[in-house]
Parts: sequence; C-alpha cells; structure tokens
Amino acid sequence: MTHDVIVAFAGLGVAGQVLGGLLILAGVLALFGVRGPGRALASLLWGYELWAAFLVAALGTGGSLFFSEIAGFVPCELCWYQRICMYPLSLLTLFAAFHGDYRFARYLLPVPVVGAGISIYHLLVENQIVSTPSGCQIGAGCTVKWINEFGYMTIPTLALTGFVLLIGFLALASTEAGDRVATLRVHAQR
Repeated sequence: MTHDVIVAFAGLGVAGQVLGGLLILAGVLALFGVRGPGRALASLLWGYELWAAFLVAALGTGGSLFFSEIAGFVPCELCWYQRICMYPLSLLTLFAAFHGDYRFARYLLPVPVVGAGISIYHLLVENQIVSTPSGCQIGAGCTVKWINEFGYMTIPTLALTGFVLLIGFLALASTEAGDRVATLRVHAQR
C-alpha cells in the first residue's frame, strides 16, 4: 500500500510539474507583454486561485506527514525547513480562500519562494552537486533518496513542485485578475 501511495504522489507531482510549467511560461510571456496565456489561466481558475493553493499546500502537508509517519522515512534537516514553509500555508490559504481575501495572497508569496529556494538547495545536496552541510550528516542525511519514482521524482522534487504551484496560484490571486474575481456572486452575498 505504501508504494501505491508513493506512486500516486509521484503521479500528482508530474501533473503538478506540467501545470507549474504552464504557469511559469505564462509568467515569462507576461513579462514580455504577452498577456493572453496569463489571462487564459486566470479565467480558467476564475476565483479559485486560493482554493487551488490550499489544495496544493494540503497535499504537500499530508504527503510529508505520510512519508514520515506512515512510510517511516526520517526527515532530514532540509526537509524540516521545507516543512516549516509548507505547513502554515495549509491553514493560511484555507482561511484566505474561505473569506475570499485575494489581497492576502501577496503577503503569503514570500513563504513558498523561500521554500522553493530550500528545495532547490536540497536537490543540489541530494544529487551531490554541492557538498553536504554538516547538519545534514546527522540522522538520515540530506542525500538519502527515500523515493525515486520515474527516475527523478524525489521528495525535494515534490516539494519544489508544490512551491512552484503555490507561487503561481498566489501570484494569480494577487494580480488584478485576482481582485476582479473577488467580486464573484459567492462573495457578494456575504
């Protein structure tokens, strides 16, 4: 059963990477003045950016708890730092989504940016591109690949995917499109 859940998370990770790639592409195109793809993504999500961010943060939190508490994988020091960035986002995005508070998204953006930086560093350590920090040599160590699905999908890869998605969804929620969708009929009734 544990392996089936790991494969399911890895499959969600691949789907998240495709979506994250689309979000990055739309963001890069927007920097060059091409706004069509960004508008298409915003209209596709139309008011659900914060709920999408909550779903990603909740899956990331649940996945990390599954890996440590059920599968028995010992989290390394860098995994803990990534958890510090992911766990609060589960609650904060839920509160923001429930209240339709799109302006709050801009204040949450630094957290997944820091988490993504830690994930990138963890990937560099895990693949022995940079030397292992002394704190990572205690316990399981930061170079242990507890999972390696599809030849590349490891726990830091899953975390980076989640953080990139969170950055994209929170950025969409905090843009003008996010302010526009805050006037949905659902929110107007409150």
